[in-house]
Amino acid sequence: MNSSTQFQLGLSPIKLRRTMLFVPGNNPGMMSNAHVYGSDALMFDLEDSVATQQKDAARLLVYNALKTIDYSPCEVVVRVNPLDTPFGVQDVRAMVKCGAQVIRLPKTETALEINDVEYEIEKAEKDFGIPVGRTKMMAAIEGALGVVNAYSIATASKRLIAIALGAEDYCANIKAQRTEEGTELFLARATIVVAARAAGIDCIDTVYSDTNNEEQLIREATAIKKLGFDGKSIINPRQIRPIHAVFTPTPMEIEKALRIKTALEEAIANGSGVVSMKGKMVDRPVLLRALRCLELAKASKVYFDEEETK
Repeated sequence: MNSSTQFQLGLSPIKLRRTMLFVPGNNPGMMSNAHVYGSDALMFDLEDSVATQQKDAARLLVYNALKTIDYSPCEVVVRVNPLDTPFGVQDVRAMVKCGAQVIRLPKTETALEINDVEYEIEKAEKDFGIPVGRTKMMAAIEGALGVVNAYSIATASKRLIAIALGAEDYCANIKAQRTEEGTELFLARATIVVAARAAGIDCIDTVYSDTNNEEQLIREATAIKKLGFDGKSIINPRQIRPIHAVFTPTPMEIEKALRIKTALEEAIANGSGVVSMKGKMVDRPVLLRALRCLELAKASKVYFDEEETK
């Protein structure tokens, strides 16, 4: 299946966001080596994990870290304070100036908040001679109003690459208790996934805070993968390996995807858009899932397309 056929099928390049590791902005020790653990993305936090009296110092620490440390291949995300605080605008300007790839908005409730932050980002890009549009955005939905407005938030800006769920604030807002089974989060999770897919962007699940319970972490990661999430925010490097294992295609899944791809290529060559495999009809939606599996496997470096390696 060549690249032009994939384009016609509506596929898009995959940027791995299986794990996004929180890094407190006031912890220089964590900032110095956060990229060595292998998380797909790092999220430097200037908001909830930083006390009010440390906000300015944390901003300076993150600024200097991003200017001096090469965090590649990790995607670098910075969670800023809301614009309606004394720190929000300064956070945005400093992070744009030092080259943060993504600005993450906390507690997003409306599309207007996206527009307001985008205005500050663009202003900073112009002021600092940075190409307009280089700095991307991510929005965290952490309350009932944000869930209700999820689609308008997800489509508010072309800079937006993902929306994420913040469960602790969300549960407090809807007056629910966090549970292991996650019943209280089902509606929010499903709504965020649908909004993200309708907008053509990624969706990131909330953290699992019990770092000693790997078994439940795996169960939760498996469940949100089935819902359609691209990955999960994490608070400890120990959570990277099990989550990557959940979101990385297995050899059996890759083999099945290759069989589907081959069978449908032959069917298309013979003038048909459908084929039967082991009594099951295989058509375009099944092919799309198979191709996404293979693209995800390639991005995860567990599969290499023979045609591309020639």
